[in-house]
Amino acid sequence: MIQSNKTKKILVAGVGNELRQDDAFGLLVVRKLIIDNALPSNIKILEFGIGGIHLVQELHEQYDVLVILDAVSWGGKPGEIFWRYAATADINDLSKDDKRNFLADMHYTNPVRALMLAKAVNVLPPEVYILGCEASVVDDFAIGISKEVELAIPKAIEKLRLWINS
Repeated sequence: MIQSNKTKKILVAGVGNELRQDDAFGLLVVRKLIIDNALPSNIKILEFGIGGIHLVQELHEQYDVLVILDAVSWGGKPGEIFWRYAATADINDLSKDDKRNFLADMHYTNPVRALMLAKAVNVLPPEVYILGCEASVVDDFAIGISKEVELAIPKAIEKLRLWINS
C-alpha cells in the first residue's frame, strides 16, 4: 500500500545564508510557513540556515521524507521554482583523501554534504526532495533578496501544499 503524504512523517528544512541575498530563500519560506501555521501535524518545519550538522542531528528522529527549501543555481530564470528528487552521493565512493577532508568538516554548511553524512550514519529518509528557487543575486554579502525571489515565495509554498495533498 502506498502511503499518502498526509500520513508520512515529513521534515521541511529551510537552508541558506541570510547574509547572501537570495540564498535566504529557504529561510524566508520556512518563516512564512511557521507564521501561517497551515501545514498538517505530520509535518515539522525547521530553519537550519548553514548548520547542516543540526539537520543531520534532527534526522535521527526518523522521518519518512525530507524536503529541503533552498536557493539554487540550475540554469533557470531568476525566481523559477523547481521540485526535484535529491540523489545523494555515498561517502564510501570518495577517495581516502576526500573522505578524510569530508570528515574533517564538522559544520556541513553545504546541504549536499549534510545529506551525505546523514546517509553515512543511516538517518537519511527514503525520500528526499529539493524545493528550490533559481537565485538572481548571491555573489556578495548583503541582506535582502531580489524581487524575483521575493515573488517566488508564495509560489513555492503553493507547490509544497499541492505536493502534501497529492
